[in-house]
Amino acid sequence: MTEQKIIAVVGATGQQGGGLARAILAEPDAGFAVRAITRSADSEKARELARLGAEVVEADLDDEASLAKAFDGAYGAYLVTNFWEHMSPDREFEQAGNLARAAASARVEHAIWSTLEDTRDAVPLEDDRMPTLLGRFKVPHFDVKGEANALFSAAGVPTTFLQTTFYWEGFMAYFPPRRQEDGSLVLAMPMDEGALAGIAAEDIGRTAFGIFKRGKKLVGRTISIAGEHLTGTEYADVFTEVLDEPVAYHPVPFGDFRAAGFPAAEEMGNMFQYYAEFDDEFTGRRDLNTVRTLNPELKTFKEWLTEHKDAFAA
Repeated sequence: MTEQKIIAVVGATGQQGGGLARAILAEPDAGFAVRAITRSADSEKARELARLGAEVVEADLDDEASLAKAFDGAYGAYLVTNFWEHMSPDREFEQAGNLARAAASARVEHAIWSTLEDTRDAVPLEDDRMPTLLGRFKVPHFDVKGEANALFSAAGVPTTFLQTTFYWEGFMAYFPPRRQEDGSLVLAMPMDEGALAGIAAEDIGRTAFGIFKRGKKLVGRTISIAGEHLTGTEYADVFTEVLDEPVAYHPVPFGDFRAAGFPAAEEMGNMFQYYAEFDDEFTGRRDLNTVRTLNPELKTFKEWLTEHKDAFAA
């Protein structure tokens, strides 16, 4: 029997890493094994991965030495950070550096870095159509990931840069259709009339597995992914069909969203304005046919919503 190639999966108990870990474990004959990297091997999700056959190893993104030890002997590594855990671009950049240096130290043969566009390439800091945040960003959690791409190249890590997008799970957490006083349902989002590229979180992991299965053919490449590109009205139409009740789309002005007062309101307002005003470029980089060659199980929004219909019962 051919020895399986170990894929060290950072964030294996999260949405992206969890999707990849489960995809690998679901294909035991594909030639890969999962090393699930987590801060707590005793968590319920980590124990479940272990029951499914993953090797579970503890490491911390703030500790380069622990990451290098966790990557030792691995053929590949899926590398992801979680900005929303601390909301510090400086800390995220340092964590990305730790990942890059650790992967280089462990001589990982193929890394996938989960990244995003640097929005400043499209909206320079002096462009006042949206505010500059923290003095040097337009959308910090996008920009810092894009900036960190250079760390992997500088460290000499053979890397595929996987540009992700909006998770449809965000509809459950932040943007469910809401019941109005008159009983109607409204999907309110700051997208104007632009198209929002979205994806099921598990499909990010499944697509990453497709990249690993290609061997090293995609090292050095940037792969931009999505599951479907829909406008706010089109999303509302799918909600209408699946929930079997009319759902109307209400475009929230970007400035109003930024002024909402909740943590990260400004950042998210800028993010949606970037999605909306640069939708041709953003969705254009995300060719769905190309994504399906890597992940034939890629879900449409209707398929995802049908599976999660009960979460929107009102």
